Amino acid sequence: MAIITVTESLTVRLIDPDAELEFDPDDVYDGPSKSQQKREVEALQALGEILVKLPDAQFKRIELPEDLRVAVADCRKITQNGALRRQKQYIGKLMRSVDPAPIQAQIDAFNGVSAAENAKLHQAEKWREKLIADNEALTLFLNNHPDTDATHLRQLIRNARDEAAHNKPPKAFREIFRVIREAMQTK
Repeated sequence: MAIITVTESLTVRLIDPDAELEFDPDDVYDGPSKSQQKREVEALQALGEILVKLPDAQFKRIELPEDLRVAVADCRKITQNGALRRQKQYIGKLMRSVDPAPIQAQIDAFNGVSAAENAKLHQAEKWREKLIADNEALTLFLNNHPDTDATHLRQLIRNARDEAAHNKPPKAFREIFRVIREAMQTK
């Protein structure tokens, strides 16, 4: 068995402790990284794509700056892939000059995601349960929402109680919820 030895020349670099550092830790840039900036731009472009896909009724109700509204309306008409991609990028560019938080809040409200919307839904459900369970709850509800049609609501409550007693589909039960939601929105 042969033993092979390999010799390498090692270069040793000495570090001068008195030399100045090229990197000064106090001069560190604290801004967002390039990849973070790219993620933010992509998020704005994705929000723009959501605007493009909104139903017409919601798109008409959402508050947008005029130039962004025109760009989104134009994008909704474009069918060619290349032109569509460029228009979406343009919308993303316009979104950079706009505060996206109010737009996102409006979209969340349309989708029923916001905490305020959830609270309103829970309040409407509680009112519906009270109205069906207690006759005096109708008086309280009408005091809080005087524009509500009392006769119609009273009839719906009777029908909902009848549906529950006879195991029928909850048509009036759902209708009460709709009436309550409308009354709460007008207040």
